Amino acid sequence: AAKPGTPKYQDVFGRWLCDMAKKDVRLVGITPAMCEGSGMVEFAKRFPDRYYDVAIAEQHALTLAAGMACEGLKPVVAIYSTFLQRGYDQLIHDIALQNLDVTFGIDRAGLVGQDGPTHHGAFDLSFLRCIPNMVIGAPSDENECRQMLYTAVQHDGPTAVRYPRGSGRGVALQEEMQALPIGRGEIRREGRRVALLAFGSMVDVAEEVAQSLDATVANMRFVKPLDEALILDLAARHELLVTLEENAVVGGAGSEVARVLERLARPPRVLRLGLPDHFIDHGDQ
Repeated sequence: AAKPGTPKYQDVFGRWLCDMAKKDVRLVGITPAMCEGSGMVEFAKRFPDRYYDVAIAEQHALTLAAGMACEGLKPVVAIYSTFLQRGYDQLIHDIALQNLDVTFGIDRAGLVGQDGPTHHGAFDLSFLRCIPNMVIGAPSDENECRQMLYTAVQHDGPTAVRYPRGSGRGVALQEEMQALPIGRGEIRREGRRVALLAFGSMVDVAEEVAQSLDATVANMRFVKPLDEALILDLAARHELLVTLEENAVVGGAGSEVARVLERLARPPRVLRLGLPDHFIDHGDQ
């Protein structure tokens, strides 16, 4: 759970963006009028000629990123999950179709609380994972977020790192940036009978619940490509697999896990947990 006084994910992103910009002169940052909300204030001050605020024009933000990628720059688009919906056509046709090197820092993924039904980032895993060429990561803590953003920018193609609103767990940030193996999860706890396959913000929850269940916990890390070897290994050793995600359960990461398990002659039982199939009202997270 979030700890008071720990940096917000948007600040982790902002700090990473500045550190990355120092290392790579090709990096540019784009935001559709969400400089403060996306943690880009420091970047805008320090790298004014590499900062583009295109105002409330999400479709333009994505097409601009595509054009810049065509010219050899490395655009990073900082955007809220709910606002990325507005640029879906551009994401598919202008970026993914051409396999362009654009990195998305997707903020406010999952439930956002007080901002209400229009602002919950409930659908990005569902609408992103069906797009060819996309790589989608869901970090479980602040440091994994930093390293995953670095991984995304190193990957030559469209990548998205989605993280929640608010503060992280209070995990220290590792200054040195190292790329994570794309499409590889990790086992956080070995248990028996039940395996919890958690994505992003749900890893914390899974680790807490696993104590009383004596369950295995996997931090899946990537939604696309999925760690199929890890899923099949867990399936072979457990009676029940439970997927947890802060995204609509319809068409989400759990659906893809179920699709991997379909191939087995005797698949284990699967329980998919996520946001229900209706619009979530406002309230605290």
